[in-house]
Amino acid sequence: MIYGFYGDLSPGKANAFILALGEGQISVWFNGRVMLKKITAVIRASPEEQVLVRDLLQRLGLAGETFTTSSGELIFGDGAQGELPPVLFEVSEVESVYRVGLGMQGNVAGTTMEVSEMRQTPWNSSLVTIRIGSVDMGFWSHNDPEKNCIAAIEGDLQAAGMRFGIVVSRWNQVITERLLHGALDALHRLGTRREEITIVRVPGAFEIPSAARTLAETGKVDAVIALGCLVRGETSHYEHIAQEATRGIGQSAQETGVPHAYGLLTCETLEQALDRAGLKAGNKGFEAAMSAVEMVSVGRKLRS
Repeated sequence: MIYGFYGDLSPGKANAFILALGEGQISVWFNGRVMLKKITAVIRASPEEQVLVRDLLQRLGLAGETFTTSSGELIFGDGAQGELPPVLFEVSEVESVYRVGLGMQGNVAGTTMEVSEMRQTPWNSSLVTIRIGSVDMGFWSHNDPEKNCIAAIEGDLQAAGMRFGIVVSRWNQVITERLLHGALDALHRLGTRREEITIVRVPGAFEIPSAARTLAETGKVDAVIALGCLVRGETSHYEHIAQEATRGIGQSAQETGVPHAYGLLTCETLEQALDRAGLKAGNKGFEAAMSAVEMVSVGRKLRS
């Protein structure tokens, strides 16, 4: 039985791998999906055979107890791991594979497909075996959720030592004051001191971008939190202000390189605004401050 792996398994690309099983081939295509994480080929061999295989692979530049490449790895099955299929696929959610397999099992075009019950492995994982004709394939995932996570750079919600600027409009002040209190609450909870927060008040939402840009350009803040409230009226004034304020906040963030958190409410009614300022739908000022802290953190990690 010969295993050949082809294609780039990096996310975001159309990839394929081919397994040569005896005289047949299985070709599996996937388009940058993260479900498939790793392919493992299992060789059953006596201790004497293992010595020769290891020697050959080491001469080819591979070493270790398992032989790992960017596409997969080769391990030896000695029975300690239990009965294993010849090909193992590490996936992020084996339960999803199990459900898909159950939906497909049966006799299709003269080929029988069988799905085993999910079982636990000695390496603290869940395994399901799918047999298509004479081909056995195993799919497994770690029982520890953290081991199934894809490595990524993420910001931390620790604001100690960070400096923030809050630009808040006075228009619809009954709403914007609630947003401001929510933002301050979040920052203080995450470790920001009062002297590390600069609050700037402007007449309305249209003036937020200008003040936000000026504040960002001073270099005295690590992020800007923009807070305001627009409620639709009888004319198109609402659309013009909302569009320009949103565009200006985004443009200021891009051109200054300082993160801007968007805490501008654009609501149909005053009741909707109140709901989003601390009543039924949370406090968007609190959420904007949390986003600001995370963006400062992730920016520092990206630059380090």
